[in-house]
This record gives sequence, C-alpha cells and structure tokens, in this order.
Amino acid sequence: MKIISVVVPVYNEEDNIEHFYQSIVDVFDKLDYEFELDFVDDGSKDRSREILRELEKKDSRVQSIFLAKNSGHQLALTCGLDHADGDAVIMMDGDMQHPPELIPTLLAKWEEGYEVVQTIRKTTEGVSALKKLTSAYYYKLLNMVSSVHIQEGGSDFRLMDQVVVKAFRRYREHARFIRGMIGSMGFKQTQIEFVAPKRFAGVSKFSPKKMLHLAIDGVMAFSTLPLRIGLYIGVGCGLLSILLILHVIVSKFVFDDAVAGWATITASILFFGGVQLTVLGIMGEYISRIYEEVKNRPLYLIGRGKPKDEK
Repeated sequence: MKIISVVVPVYNEEDNIEHFYQSIVDVFDKLDYEFELDFVDDGSKDRSREILRELEKKDSRVQSIFLAKNSGHQLALTCGLDHADGDAVIMMDGDMQHPPELIPTLLAKWEEGYEVVQTIRKTTEGVSALKKLTSAYYYKLLNMVSSVHIQEGGSDFRLMDQVVVKAFRRYREHARFIRGMIGSMGFKQTQIEFVAPKRFAGVSKFSPKKMLHLAIDGVMAFSTLPLRIGLYIGVGCGLLSILLILHVIVSKFVFDDAVAGWATITASILFFGGVQLTVLGIMGEYISRIYEEVKNRPLYLIGRGKPKDEK
C-alpha cells in the first residue's frame, strides 16, 4: 500500500494541533493509503511541543521534528521535506486554512500521473481588502520581473511525488521562496483551486515583517532585473548630467547669463546622490545574499527529531 507523508510546520499552534491531527486521521480513514504525519516544530514557545510528544506516544504514524530555534516557515517546510519518505508528500499548514478535505482530490490528480499538484487560493474567508489588493499587485510585480511565472494565489499547500521531493532536496539556498522554486523545476504539474477558510483557532504568526521578507526573497531569488534597473537609472542620469553640463556651457559662453546659485548645485547633488544610494542599496541586497550563501551554514538545526543528519 502506498504511503503518503503529510508535512506540517508548526509555530505556537497549541490550539490547532490536536484538531488538525484528528482531521487528517478522519480523511485517511476513508482512503486506501497509509500515511505518516510529519510535524516540524519551528521553535514554539507555547505547549505545541508537549502536545506533539503526546501525539507521538498515542499514534506511531505521528513523527515530530523539533528545530533548535525559530528558523521560519520556509525552512521548516524544507526540513520536513528532507525527512519525508512517503511515495508522495503533501505540504500544508496546521491552522486548518489548508483544508484536509482537499487531500483526496490531490491524491486523485497524483494517480492520474501528475507529479506536482499545486493548490491555488481563490480567496480567504475574512481577509481584509487591503491584503487582497497588496497580494494581487505583488504577484503582478513578481511576474513582471521574474523569468519564472508565479501563479497568483499560489500557496504552500501542494502534493509532490517522491521524485520531485528528491530533486527539491538538491536546492540548498538559504533565501527560500518555495512556491517559486517548485514552479521552476518543471515536472508534470497541475493546479486545483480552493477557498481558504478562517483559522480554526489563534492568530496568524506570519507578521507583516515576515511577509515583507518573503516578498523580497521572491523577487531577489528569481530575477536580476532590479540590478538592471539600477544600471538603466545610472545611464539615464549620466545622460541627464551631460545635458546639464551642456546647458551650463551654453549659458556661460553663448548667452553669458549664468548666475551662480546654490539651489541648482544642491538639487543636483541631492538627486545624483539619491540615485547612487538607491543603486548601491540594490547591489547590497544581492551581495548580502551572496555572503549568506558562501558561509555554507546549515539551513536549520534539529533539537530533537528523527535520527537523520542535519541539513
């Protein structure tokens, strides 16, 4: 019988874990598959770890990995994928916004021969209009600058064949945007849409700061266009400065009406200085990522979990 691994990152989800576990059990009780439920605790500070240990004792199909510190959602997912051994792996969040009821549909598509079954979130119940708007425009911007198409509404709720999982393990960059990485890998992919319900309990741990970092990672990981834009700005300003010099020469030697003044000088210095700092800032973002990669530090550290090598 085929085994399905369900990888679930957890961070301070004490009110959701047991309900999520029971939902997964209820779904697989109706399916002709075995399953293993791989929780990755991302440095929780509430009772999440205690609850996960109790579930491990109660059900041998539950396996928990406890990271030594909070490493972030994308690295927690990576850790789970590194340790998932099923014939197919389903990635999902444990707050019930990724409905377990969709699992049979994911498996049906997999049985049809698809190696990646990606879910597309049409909308989220109760989400603000501002978040919908910013999300829509972010994906538009990302697809404008990226060579890889990122589907609007794409989520980290997906099924991957073990072949894809093994291929994904070869990607070891630190700044991770998993939905873009998997989208760029190829393989036979399909999509299904869903409406994300409200969280079962608690509040989202994905703060605006974390969302901003993920957004920047998405742009930087799949495009060098910001650097090219910096080059274009530099060339444009260089041409503009030549025109300004010609204007000064003509005013001085042809019309003899040049008036010395601090306003023009100050405006020019501020303008070109701002452009230089902007371009240097863009370059700095890329250089900082190179710096992080060449250190070759582990993506995450396991405090206690399955006895496998840390990645």
